[in-house]
Amino acid sequence: MAKQTERKYSGFLNRTYKSILRFWEYVSRGVWRDTRNNFFVNSVKTINLSVTCFFSGDLQTKACAMTFRTLLSIIPALALIFAIGRGFGIQDNIETELIHYFPAQEQLLRSSFGFVDSYLQQASGGVFVGVGIVFLLWTLISLLSSVEKAFNDIWQVPAGRSFWRKISDYTTIFILLPVLMIMSGGISLVMTTGLKYLLPSETMAPLISLLIDFAGIVLTWLFFTGTYILIPNVKVKFKNALLAGVLVGSAYQLLQWGFISGQLYVAKYNAIYGGFSFLPLFMIWLQLVWLLTLIGAVVCYSSQNINEFNFGDNIKNVSINYRRELSVIIMTIIAKRFAQNMRPLSVNELGSKYGIPINIVTPVVNRLRDIGLVNFVLPNHKRQSLPDIQPNINICDLTIKDVLDKINRHGDSNFIPALHKRYRPVINLYHDIMKVSHAHAEQIKLIDISIDV
Repeated sequence: MAKQTERKYSGFLNRTYKSILRFWEYVSRGVWRDTRNNFFVNSVKTINLSVTCFFSGDLQTKACAMTFRTLLSIIPALALIFAIGRGFGIQDNIETELIHYFPAQEQLLRSSFGFVDSYLQQASGGVFVGVGIVFLLWTLISLLSSVEKAFNDIWQVPAGRSFWRKISDYTTIFILLPVLMIMSGGISLVMTTGLKYLLPSETMAPLISLLIDFAGIVLTWLFFTGTYILIPNVKVKFKNALLAGVLVGSAYQLLQWGFISGQLYVAKYNAIYGGFSFLPLFMIWLQLVWLLTLIGAVVCYSSQNINEFNFGDNIKNVSINYRRELSVIIMTIIAKRFAQNMRPLSVNELGSKYGIPINIVTPVVNRLRDIGLVNFVLPNHKRQSLPDIQPNINICDLTIKDVLDKINRHGDSNFIPALHKRYRPVINLYHDIMKVSHAHAEQIKLIDISIDV
């Protein structure tokens, strides 16, 4: 009886172990061969791609760089915001809102307010004129430019905004920021007053407080959502940005709670650093915030591009013949769209519309460009830096044989001394076979091939 129980137990463990192995093989590799479009498959792909991008994108180093740039930009940023606030008479309101948004950093903010007041007193003597204002704006634009570059690297966007767009877009952000902060505070005040009026009973006070806290969380979600939509120089879908915004916004609220709660247990830490104890804690907090922000950008990118990484393992080992077939297919699509006066597509749009993974469309299109069959043109119809693709050759008489010949002949050849002389019989047979296989292909024009585009 004991042996029978032992065998059953051993069999159960063996089946469990094999099930775990099958599940791991699926979530790590097999899911990219699963073309089903449902919540489970898409979630596994998003997590898989996010983890891969996290480790390959060196986000820790990027977060450290962003922390350093932020430290350099804190005083100039607050000075510009307070200068605008003074003009509208709302500086005290801005200070209150900043402490409300960053309760874990109240000590640092109050210290920074003193530096800002000194900065603005000097500015009233003419620092804001000429070189002073240029340096201030350069510091802020440099910070946001580095944020944009980090996001563009995650999205694999080769180019960012132009210099003049950076100046106009970033300056607008810092001018509108104090106004938005006051509006947010006003909305919270109106909601509090309205709820107290609608729910006057003292027993409803906890519910009112809960609703106000939830409204703050929702605003945090929307802030990160807007960040993931506006900062990358590429078109981001709202649903993907919202997913990342909710995840990162929730994590940010937990981080705030953790730092506020943890300040009660750092008495020994304060004894070591004294009045400067807030600075190391602030740097740790700031780096974690930037790391969360970059992770959110990775989640946003992954959730929007999961279908473009299907069959990744197969693509790494794609055969020469299959790559040539895909090259002819993609060139045919480009030629027929051009012949039918259809809008040119980018690499991402080609992959998404015609069901070809982006990580094979990109090298194929780049090779077609190198051999002179296609060209890249800047788009005018959307906010993105990825170029559209158009034919770079007369497509009226372009045949399959022409495409294959250009692909086969592109690159260096005939550089090994005496190779053709020593192996002439093999080379002659190879060319004879290629002539037979291309005999019919030279009569088929790409624009005459019957496919739907």
